[in-house]
Amino acid sequence: MSSTKRKIVVLISGSGTNLQALIDALNTPALPNAEISLALSNKKAAYGLTRAAQANPPIPTAYFAYRKQVQKREEYDAEVAKIVLRVKPDIVVLAGWMHILTEEFLDLVHGEKKIDDEEGLSPTTPIPVINLHPALPGQFDGAHAIERAYEAFQKGEIAHSGAMVHHVVKEVDRGEPIIVREVPFQQGESLEVYEGRLHAVEHEIIVQGTKKVLDEIKPLS
Repeated sequence: MSSTKRKIVVLISGSGTNLQALIDALNTPALPNAEISLALSNKKAAYGLTRAAQANPPIPTAYFAYRKQVQKREEYDAEVAKIVLRVKPDIVVLAGWMHILTEEFLDLVHGEKKIDDEEGLSPTTPIPVINLHPALPGQFDGAHAIERAYEAFQKGEIAHSGAMVHHVVKEVDRGEPIIVREVPFQQGESLEVYEGRLHAVEHEIIVQGTKKVLDEIKPLS
């Protein structure tokens, strides 16, 4: 892979459809001059790892599970940070990463806390970390956001939900929004139908959000 391209690290836990959206956008006007340098999963069976391996050219993959019986979350997050930092990425994208990262990860990736080793992993400038969340800012933070929004619609409490790409901060799903898209509910549609429409929007905005942040770091010439 060319070192002149901007490096993206993608963290996944599942099927990897959002990872696939990023892969499909590489070397197009939607996401030019960029490469995915690593796809990291915390789930061994994540199909996203297969998607990465089958990409052309293949994308390096890694699997690293959290074993709560033998390590603290902060220790795990520090190791995840080291895996990420070895790639020296320009951006980290959480695309269906089903593990809430602690301050330890963010402090290391942002360079606020230094890594005491000889690899020189600590970044000289903060590396942005962004996340895709299937809800609007300030609504339905955390897990099962789609189901909770659909239930609220069924009760007549809301008429639409949506999805956003946002900067990751220490408070879950509370970082500054980068891209926000509303998705209205339709009377009579099932949760599965709504979820499908929402996922289609997610595939668009994860690419848009990644490009926007990369452009802010290194504007295209």
